[in-house]
Amino acid sequence: MAGLSQRQSDILNIARAFGRVMVDELARRFEVSAQTIRKDLNDLCDQRTLTRIHGGAIIASGIENLAYEARRFVAAEEKKAIGVAAAARIPNGCSLFINIGTTTEEVASALTSHEDLLVITNNLNVAMQLYRHPRIEVIVAGGNVRRSDGAVIGSSATSLIGQFKVDYAIIGASAIDEAGTLLDFDYREVQVSQAIIANARSVMLVADGTKLRRSAPVRIAHISQIQTFVTDAALPADLDAICQAQGIEVIVAMPGKPEELDGAEAEPVADGRPRAVG
Repeated sequence: MAGLSQRQSDILNIARAFGRVMVDELARRFEVSAQTIRKDLNDLCDQRTLTRIHGGAIIASGIENLAYEARRFVAAEEKKAIGVAAAARIPNGCSLFINIGTTTEEVASALTSHEDLLVITNNLNVAMQLYRHPRIEVIVAGGNVRRSDGAVIGSSATSLIGQFKVDYAIIGASAIDEAGTLLDFDYREVQVSQAIIANARSVMLVADGTKLRRSAPVRIAHISQIQTFVTDAALPADLDAICQAQGIEVIVAMPGKPEELDGAEAEPVADGRPRAVG
């Protein structure tokens, strides 16, 4: 790529090979200061070839999503906090959809102590997390498996989703624009997500703040179609105003701070909206 130093080209090749690069590791490898590496990463980010993460960078996304292994490193602690907060809103004894995504996988991880759940998912990683737990029944949507991340996509998966009407849906999105549109990269995955939204009484969006700074080409839905939004930071003013106008519950989960329900426990939905009872 024109304008890059040899070291920057080498850093970019390493990022392409491994999905991410870390400042300290690069400083040792090239025998330069961490400050020098940070400048290299900033230059590469300015050219939109890399995206900064805590302590390093990953390959930038464009019309295609980041590789699954790279996505796992983006806002990892924030996703974990979101997962814990979202799981705290799911009662025992309910049914739910969980779609594809590294954030939805964190929700699944936080659900393992729940009891008497029925989980329908098109995410093989979620199924592998949950199927060993005797008080959680798991149904996996059939269809083509996307090799990159274990997503089950296509018409067969969409058809199976349509056979259920569940209490909750846990969905992710690759991007959220300023008008509240939820976006993704693969139209086949989006079709499954749309079926999930249509067949759940209450929809919970789980997405970290980086999704507000990205773009993707395929429309999943509008944020007005969800009831709860769990994220890790305050929303931009325009998006916050949309959520307030639509009556969407926004939960901000901070890394390292467990979600508190003020002594309340979630009650199963009867009217499509989550409630808390003392």
